[in-house]
Amino acid sequence: MFAIALLLAAVPAWAQTPAVDWGRQRAEILRRFSDLIRIDTSSPPGNETKAAVYICRALEAEGIPCRTLALDKDRANAIARIKGNGRKRPLLFMAHTDVVGVQREKWPVDPFGAILKDGYVWGRGTVDDKPHVAAGLMVMLLLKRLGPALDRDVIFLADSGEEGNDSVGINYMVKNHFAEIDAEFAINEGGGSTIEDGRVKVMRVQTSEKIPRGVRLTVRGTSGHASRPRTDNAVVRLASAVSKLGTWQTPMRLNDTTRTYFERLATISTPEKAARYNGLSDPRRSAEIQRYLAENEPGHYSMLRTSVVPTLLKSGFRLNVIPSEAEALVDVRALPDEDIAKFEREMKRIIGDKGVEVKSALDNIRPGAAPSRIDTEMFRILESEAKRMYPGITVLPTMSTGATDMAQLRAKGIPSYGIGPAATENDTTNYGAHSDVERLGEEQLYRFVEYAWNVVIAAAGAR
Repeated sequence: MFAIALLLAAVPAWAQTPAVDWGRQRAEILRRFSDLIRIDTSSPPGNETKAAVYICRALEAEGIPCRTLALDKDRANAIARIKGNGRKRPLLFMAHTDVVGVQREKWPVDPFGAILKDGYVWGRGTVDDKPHVAAGLMVMLLLKRLGPALDRDVIFLADSGEEGNDSVGINYMVKNHFAEIDAEFAINEGGGSTIEDGRVKVMRVQTSEKIPRGVRLTVRGTSGHASRPRTDNAVVRLASAVSKLGTWQTPMRLNDTTRTYFERLATISTPEKAARYNGLSDPRRSAEIQRYLAENEPGHYSMLRTSVVPTLLKSGFRLNVIPSEAEALVDVRALPDEDIAKFEREMKRIIGDKGVEVKSALDNIRPGAAPSRIDTEMFRILESEAKRMYPGITVLPTMSTGATDMAQLRAKGIPSYGIGPAATENDTTNYGAHSDVERLGEEQLYRFVEYAWNVVIAAAGAR
């Protein structure tokens, strides 16, 4: 008996939970996912309440209390909780229900048809972010149906307004309903896995993200007839400022996430690439390596620094008229700990023209916060469950160059981790988030829901 007790004690929590027949779950996973894709939540205008109502009805039909909380009645958030025994603080699984808009003429299928074709589900939101919505919904349903003992509450939040960092979603929840989403850990979007040669080889777990800090440059001069050149030509001065910022190499700065990322990436790279990643901190080679990354691996180059990229220009209305004003928008993606006031002063110094006005171009700014640590129980579970499902996989803690709603949670002290479905490099590049056409491999949808379930059970299941 003692030997049996010892053996049972060594079995992980997920193994003591009633087994899920994933083959039998496929039809419902696909149906739930397809239903969510068919709900057009393009932002603007959003209309996320339609998705929130769908989610709550699905949960309430099986006895799971669900609420919609809204600043705007058309843009509601859905929240549900399954109670544990309280030995540990809650786990928050979150996903956003809004999607970016579409140019229908670029789609070979109805972007809101959830068309199953060539082994893929096609539609806006199939990558960003309705796999996570479907996964969160299925996890809650399975928790209720199977009834595993839980050491912590599991909270599911399907929030609105993520694509524009609007006031209706996570900002509203943090400001007005934080107690309902407060948790020890949070899981969200922002990560993903890479398929090579038919096998999932690398998983990226987002532990940090850059913060959007758009800047508006404005130059004013004297208008007049274009046949008479002026020394205070607003277009010329703006062009000079944009050129200086566009060619400015901001300082490289590694943090705990990016340092570990490049160290681990080097272990699975070719010798040539490994030498570059390991050489980033070598003052004799760093400048050369950064130039190479800027030309050949812009995503990695961006992870090393606060990036400054001019994106929009506006001036004039006729060829023969010198405009009195010219304007440019510059997309600044700041490292999480960047001192923005100091950085903007440095921008002004680089421009070197006191006549160029530099101001913020964003009303809602996500807060900066330190990266979520990788020595936590949650990261260890994310890594161990990945290795259990995909033997030989390498897990990389990653700083996203884009933005998610985890920024607000990290700023409140909640360690937050981004995960996502697997895809090939081709699919990520050509059919990924915000692409002209979006699609997700059907098989990868099922595997992602399974991974999400395994992680939640490992983190919340009673020991």
